[in-house]
Amino acid sequence: MQYRRLGRSGLQVSELSLGSWVTYHNQVDTKSATEMLAAAFDAGVNFFDNAEVYAQGESEVVMGEAFKALKWNRLDYVVSTKFFWGLERTSNTDTNRRNTLNRKYLMQAIDGSLKRMQLDFIDLVYCHRPDANTPVEETVRAMSDMITQGKALYWGTSEWSAADIRAAWEIADKHSLHKPVMEQPQYHLFHRSRVENEYARLYEDTGLGLTTWSPLASGLLTGKYKSGIPAGSRGSLESMSWMRDALQDKAKNEAVAELEKIAAELGGNVAQLAIAWVNRNPRVSTVILGASKLSQLQDNLGALALTPKLTPEVLARIDAICKPLAK
Repeated sequence: MQYRRLGRSGLQVSELSLGSWVTYHNQVDTKSATEMLAAAFDAGVNFFDNAEVYAQGESEVVMGEAFKALKWNRLDYVVSTKFFWGLERTSNTDTNRRNTLNRKYLMQAIDGSLKRMQLDFIDLVYCHRPDANTPVEETVRAMSDMITQGKALYWGTSEWSAADIRAAWEIADKHSLHKPVMEQPQYHLFHRSRVENEYARLYEDTGLGLTTWSPLASGLLTGKYKSGIPAGSRGSLESMSWMRDALQDKAKNEAVAELEKIAAELGGNVAQLAIAWVNRNPRVSTVILGASKLSQLQDNLGALALTPKLTPEVLARIDAICKPLAK
């Protein structure tokens, strides 16, 4: 396992990390989460990603219980959470609880996450989506204050446009506030433009780091959806029904079949190839993996062996297959 700086910060994160979206509480209980976090940690993973909205807060509870059981030194792991969507609606007057980045919501959201995760501070906190109804300066000041108060160490964004990230960074710079350090975008073989084109100037201008999600395109790049939606898969979950059409995209599944041949030549499988492809991008600080069982996590960690095998010739072959289908 290699470690990379998170943007221009001094924080070092493992090139592969482990996230909890979809799986924790829904598919993974505390015992299984503890087992997988321990296996990831033993393999060198030091960053674990979460969000307030995952399983309506229960994902944070599961991860917090796992950390408590593992009794790791707090210096040895990095944990994140994200704010915007809020938790389940409880009344007709909770407009400051959901889909917002206003100060009232953010300053209470961090306290809720700290309580659920049983932590004194959270290393990385993200604005999970942009909020067009709150002035950017208000959001920047609230996120900066989380850090000043010692409740978080670094802050960043997730799925923000380059223009919005730059605006937030410039406001922080102008007022000597804590600047956004990282962005968490979707990035995989079929979703490339934002990371490779839109953010291009930000890497040099602001030192933006990336903690990318969905390297397997929600499972499409595992090859498991070539013949439909298998029982027990992420795509079979009712809460994930919105992604079923994408998972059954005929052209992309045909491309996955071609990628499987390249992966076999390199001594791996298509999931490992897809993760390695993201990992080989020097702009990516860490690639967030998801897993519903230990064997899946162990298999995905095998991407480390494939990363150095992605020569320019291999990358050109991959591009010829995937780039025409990418956005």
